[in-house]
Amino acid sequence: MATIQDVAKAAGVSAMTVSNVINDHPNVRKATREKVLEAMARLDYRVNVAARNLRKGRTGTIGLAVPEVNSPYYGRLAVAIIAAAERYSLRVCIEQTGASRENELDALSLSRNRLYDGLILSTVGMGPADVELLKVDYPVVILGERIFGGPVDHVAMPNVDASRAATRHLVERGCRRIAIVRGPVGEEVDVSSLRFTGYRQALRDAGLPVDPALVQSVETLTMRSGARRAREMVDGGLDFDGVFCVTDTVAMGVLRGLADAGVPVPERVKVIGFDNVEESEFLVPALSTIDPDHDVMAQRAVDLLARRIEQTEPGSDHEEFVSDFSVVIRESTGG
Repeated sequence: MATIQDVAKAAGVSAMTVSNVINDHPNVRKATREKVLEAMARLDYRVNVAARNLRKGRTGTIGLAVPEVNSPYYGRLAVAIIAAAERYSLRVCIEQTGASRENELDALSLSRNRLYDGLILSTVGMGPADVELLKVDYPVVILGERIFGGPVDHVAMPNVDASRAATRHLVERGCRRIAIVRGPVGEEVDVSSLRFTGYRQALRDAGLPVDPALVQSVETLTMRSGARRAREMVDGGLDFDGVFCVTDTVAMGVLRGLADAGVPVPERVKVIGFDNVEESEFLVPALSTIDPDHDVMAQRAVDLLARRIEQTEPGSDHEEFVSDFSVVIRESTGG
């Protein structure tokens, strides 16, 4: 296996010059850079990433802690983060927290022991009261809605505005009795409560009342829960002509429940979800949804983490990034 010294000898330069080329140092002349790169290619030289990381006190691995690895949304997000991390030659180790505060804290406290250079943590159980626990001695980026203003970078979705747009789309399609299927009601701000806020705003904008009977909560945001709740809504005689589901996963279940109950979509009831997971495009009918641009969110989270990893001194200019969104119109709302 060729060494830096071999490349230096072949290119007629010093080993330091070869190192500067490898690390993309700006003060290397173009002709010298090209000569070194040609020698590297001719000798089939490969950078020893492990040795380089060891010298820097790094492992080249970051952690990604998510509530569940088998959900369409988090699976899609993980793929995007892995792709973004590859641009920095970083590997990703994925952990499942089960949406538990205790497990999220474990992921946070044990990341250094697991030799991660940094952690991307999707918070569901942790909240604003846990801000002090985020003061750790390695880089952390928070994904989600639970902790704003903390001592770490934060990447979130435009939950209120996007949900408002989703509900407005149903209104524009002629719906006047729009139900929402959301997660359990709690005291703290979370995805469901933020998306419920957007839903209420859209109804108010349209001059429509918020009927408590149309606010349907499920214990878990799963397809099974969505299907069961849709059947219960129909069997209970609830009058509704549109459904906004706070996730695509729930919406998939709602579509199944309505089909089982003999309710045609979109002819009688129109349905829209949130997340634009890949499966939503291939349902029958294909699901209208909100696309929060997972790739941009993943790239920004990895960019922020990589920047922190490269910093020699802790920074205080922590960033709060909220992604853009678009309404994806498909068959379930008559698209």
